[in-house]
Amino acid sequence: MMSPAPWFAKMLETPNLLVTDDDVAFRQVVSEGLLRRGFRVTQAADGAEALAVMQRDEIHVALVDLHMPRITGLEVIRQLSQRPKSPPCVLMSAELDDAVREEAKRMRVFGVLSKPLRIQHLSDVISQVLESVYDWRPIR
Repeated sequence: MMSPAPWFAKMLETPNLLVTDDDVAFRQVVSEGLLRRGFRVTQAADGAEALAVMQRDEIHVALVDLHMPRITGLEVIRQLSQRPKSPPCVLMSAELDDAVREEAKRMRVFGVLSKPLRIQHLSDVISQVLESVYDWRPIR
């Protein structure tokens, strides 16, 4: 098990997730489902907005759609990997192929999920990320 990220000084009580997708309805449904499971959720409509949010706010896990205007999900992840404090990322898409999966693997994306998503499965993946990176577990 990895130790908590060095920049993470205080106890992680309620993780803040970033849901980035240009599909407003999808973004809302995912955000509401994660809020009901006790997470804090910030939303971004595209990759450029996601990068701006992560520059400004503390994000613990970034959920990023692959196909978005202005900046794609893979480009968001590529740019984040060059920052000293980049959150773990989960890539989501309805159109995944082996090339995308390989590129995501090379960029050390924590997970690659196919749409449509089941909120419970997404929540389980997020919990795995949080436990692995921050040693965080939900209070039962």
